[in-house]
Amino acid sequence: MAMQEPTFFILTALAEQPLHGYGVIRAVTELSGGRITLRAGTLYAALDRLTEEGLLVVDREEAVEGRLRRYYRLTDDGTGALSAEVERLRANAAMAAARLRRTTKLAFGPAS
Repeated sequence: MAMQEPTFFILTALAEQPLHGYGVIRAVTELSGGRITLRAGTLYAALDRLTEEGLLVVDREEAVEGRLRRYYRLTDDGTGALSAEVERLRANAAMAAARLRRTTKLAFGPAS
């Protein structure tokens, strides 16, 4: 089953290192070129769901200015799910590119 785009970017944001919630929000915005801006409530619901699904775990918690900051990291299952989605997207993009090349050749004839 295809992964929703926000989930893809959350897992991608956590692929290199553990991040706390605000760090994930910033990384997702940057990785998506500003197309996806997660709200805190949406992010924390997604983090809870992904943790329940075994794709993430809490790496550590620290208190910063009296507030608890929770860092999340990918599990092996999370890495596997992200890798599978990357391969699915690559295969889809390759198929679409091949069709576009055939369509272009049909429309314009063989290149000279």
